[in-house]
Amino acid sequence: MSTSTEEYTPPKVWSWNKASGGRFANINRPIAGPTHDKELPVGKHPMQLYSLGTPNGQKITIMLEELLALGHKGAEYDAWLIKIGDGDQFGSGFVAINPNSKIPALLDRSGPTPIRVFESGAILMHLAEKFGALLPTDTAKRAETLSWLFWQMGSAPYLGGGFGHFYAYAPTKIEYAIDRFAMETKRQLDVLDRRLAETEFLGGADYTIADIAVWPWYGGLAKGLLYGGGEFLAVQDYKNVQRWADTIAQRPAVKRGRIVNRLQGDPAAQLHERHDASDFETKTQDKLAAAG
Repeated sequence: MSTSTEEYTPPKVWSWNKASGGRFANINRPIAGPTHDKELPVGKHPMQLYSLGTPNGQKITIMLEELLALGHKGAEYDAWLIKIGDGDQFGSGFVAINPNSKIPALLDRSGPTPIRVFESGAILMHLAEKFGALLPTDTAKRAETLSWLFWQMGSAPYLGGGFGHFYAYAPTKIEYAIDRFAMETKRQLDVLDRRLAETEFLGGADYTIADIAVWPWYGGLAKGLLYGGGEFLAVQDYKNVQRWADTIAQRPAVKRGRIVNRLQGDPAAQLHERHDASDFETKTQDKLAAAG
């Protein structure tokens, strides 16, 4: 049952007159734009990524590692850490790349004029089209892949901002809100499970940017890694999602990409910044602690 029993009547005009409460109250605000001046660092590689190892951030580091594994040297990248809890996303340099102040943000410096790309789906498409990889050229297969990519972009807010927020982060447990978003999250898992009963990957027989986009969110959920909600949502019941999640988790590029810019969990699975391929062997948090 809900622990909140007060009836709320919305005012005629909403105003920002108090903190919203919950885990992220200190960075929530109803206005855009920078809060402070801070230039972003720039490394030596063609791709400059400013991010954090959340599901949205993992999409891009996994994509870049997959491209490098395919031999696309132009996908070499520097991954700089943006601590959203500290408000790094509101620095002037970051806002110049992403006016929406959300990670990830990419600066493609491979050409004469740097190109900014923001929104994880847009970054995945930019990289796939730039390198001609992980996005089919066949019209029907491309349409299927992009449909699942955009399915993720539209669905994940219900999982993260809806279920995750009210189940794990909200200052009070509201039965109606948790029930509403648990129902929608389970419906989404069923959508995926039915699709993956038909085919190995979301776009068809081949692994694509659709899988890269969906796996950090729904693969993580299926393996009980998001919001402590695995048992509550009975994620083990979605057998096809489980099979797919396990298959992707075994990919070497996925193993590398998922730990970049990561600040939580096993120190061996945290590479706070990535500036060289050797960093995976020498600069994870366990290695730095042992050397320090």
